[in-house]
Amino acid sequence: MPRLRQVPRSEAEAPIVTVMYDLLFEGRDPVAEPGTSDGTPGDWWTVFALVPDVLEHAVQGFGLYQSPKRLLDPVLRELAQARVGWASGSQFVYSQHCKSLRALEVSEEAIAAVPHWAAASCFDEVQRLVMAYTDCLALDHGRVPDGLFDALRANLPDEQILELTYITTLYLQHAVMSRALRTEWDDRDEPLVEVVVDGADNDGSGRPGHGLRPRRTD
Repeated sequence: MPRLRQVPRSEAEAPIVTVMYDLLFEGRDPVAEPGTSDGTPGDWWTVFALVPDVLEHAVQGFGLYQSPKRLLDPVLRELAQARVGWASGSQFVYSQHCKSLRALEVSEEAIAAVPHWAAASCFDEVQRLVMAYTDCLALDHGRVPDGLFDALRANLPDEQILELTYITTLYLQHAVMSRALRTEWDDRDEPLVEVVVDGADNDGSGRPGHGLRPRRTD
């Protein structure tokens, strides 16, 4: 379950909320009967409905990146969105944009290689530059080496780089929020936990190597 309260249909009064509920949930109360047509639980929508103008702003963002006015190749866009989902640890964003890549007829080999793109041979030069740039946005918080940016700019016009940067960081925001609020497929336990071994010295006392506790010297 998400960490914030969900808005049931009986409380949905703002037009943006009722319109999206009707579109995605076909007359159902999405809290009592969750599930969208594309297989997600749908609780991203019911949580964002808490603040209707925030939901409306997000919906406008979806419309913007899918607008026919966009100059950026949609395959490059979706590669970046899938990669930013992976790099930020959002199962929701990663999964959704793998599906978007498939809808664009990107090969299964390429979709499966998004997590290890640097070692894959199925991407062309521009696609590799886009994913390297995406990693800088997601993992280095926008710190991009000049050599990488120069190579990207040699292959894409400035307008497309701006679109790429805006859309990718928009979905970095969605990935971060989805993980923080545990919406959709990001409602999962922390995968990194201590392994406790039965019969072992789990308090770290008297163990060699990494098991030794640091000793005070004062």
